[in-house]
Amino acid sequence: MRTTLRPRKAAVTMTALTALTALALAACGGGGGGGGGAGEADKDPGSASPGSGTSLKGEKIEVAAVWTGPEQENFTKVLKEFEKRTGATVTFVPAQDPIVNFLGTKIAGGSPPDVAMLPQVGAIQQAAAQKWLKPVGPETEAQLAANYSPGWRNLGAVDGTQYGVYFKAANKSLVWYNTAVFENAGATEPKTWKEFLTTAETISASGVTPVSVGGADGWTLTDWFENVYLSQAGPAKYDQLAKHEIKWTDPSVAAALTTLAELFGKPALLAGGTSGALQTEYPVSVTQTFTGGDQPKGAMVFEGDFAAVNIAQTKAKIGTDAKVFPFPVVGGGTAPVVTAGDAAVALKDTKGAQALLAFLASPDAARIWAAEGGFLSPNKNLDPAAYPNDVQREIAKALVGAGDDFRFDMSDQMPQSFGGTPGKGEWKALQDFLKNPKDVAGTQARLEADAAKAYRTAAKS
Repeated sequence: MRTTLRPRKAAVTMTALTALTALALAACGGGGGGGGGAGEADKDPGSASPGSGTSLKGEKIEVAAVWTGPEQENFTKVLKEFEKRTGATVTFVPAQDPIVNFLGTKIAGGSPPDVAMLPQVGAIQQAAAQKWLKPVGPETEAQLAANYSPGWRNLGAVDGTQYGVYFKAANKSLVWYNTAVFENAGATEPKTWKEFLTTAETISASGVTPVSVGGADGWTLTDWFENVYLSQAGPAKYDQLAKHEIKWTDPSVAAALTTLAELFGKPALLAGGTSGALQTEYPVSVTQTFTGGDQPKGAMVFEGDFAAVNIAQTKAKIGTDAKVFPFPVVGGGTAPVVTAGDAAVALKDTKGAQALLAFLASPDAARIWAAEGGFLSPNKNLDPAAYPNDVQREIAKALVGAGDDFRFDMSDQMPQSFGGTPGKGEWKALQDFLKNPKDVAGTQARLEADAAKAYRTAAKS
């Protein structure tokens, strides 16, 4: 299977940058009101109440996703509303990662789920190439046209056919921090990579380890790389590397790894040191930043808006105890805007599957999870009041305000064997790099060898 990627615009707009810069200001504004009711902008232009009046009584629908914990619980609330509207019975099917392998096993056994949530663009393309997916129906097309920018619609399409509905998105260019630690250290929010490293040293001198890294999960390290690379190398190079039009041995990759090594190469700046970072799973990297008052294991943690879910599991309050700033600008570049998302696709061409896709493409469905926190929607007609606090509202506005001027998570655009498999490909190479950040050239060679193999295999599929 040849992985084809949708073209991206060449630069990030000032609208997006201004909105992202506003995050710091919003963070100082406190938690804000709870919202969750529908405003006028929240009304769906295509259909007032998607799913309402559609009788699916007696129909059973299975939905597979890799979500667990709070994410699964919140998505289940969305599915319950769909059941209430239609009379259908919807069952959540826990899937293993990588989900494409899980679905392949289900399909081979003759029992695919009706709908699956795919977390990678490459997974949509792979599943479409295997002819597993069913095109979206007219009602879903109408919802997408009314509620989504062309960029998000294109991410769910393959060769001009629409298969996916991006229900859940992510702004992956954020750094969350413990405000008590910053205040005690006299630290301020950094805007550049140089300032970020200086802030880390300032916090370290105050007696707190500055940066918490979830290195046990390789995907967090790909996010570190992508933000540095996008800001430093620029959007054009980012697109070329994502398509493997340039090799991982390119000097731009060496520059980005060298930049990362300025942090990764100083174990004293990492919570638990290098070995501790490699043993820390992503959820713990967040919670340990906001546990222990002004003496946490780490003062800052880089990751997307979804970190709010994990912060909610601590006693910290977003907007007061936990604040956020945009990922710092590297070199002479611009602030990166890296996104990701989960797309709903139909594996069965049934009335129930199509009705659920249409519902997930509506503001009504997005509003349910938005109210719970830890969620971001690319749906431009979702009223920002649905989000539970000002910080998340500003993050959401930044994403929607960027229009199509963003870059989707690079590893999610690549063949899954390289960019989306635990213990292999890019995930493993960057974990090895975290262990030995001096080996820039060796890391590049391993990345290129694994990427070349993955792309060759994908092209043959």
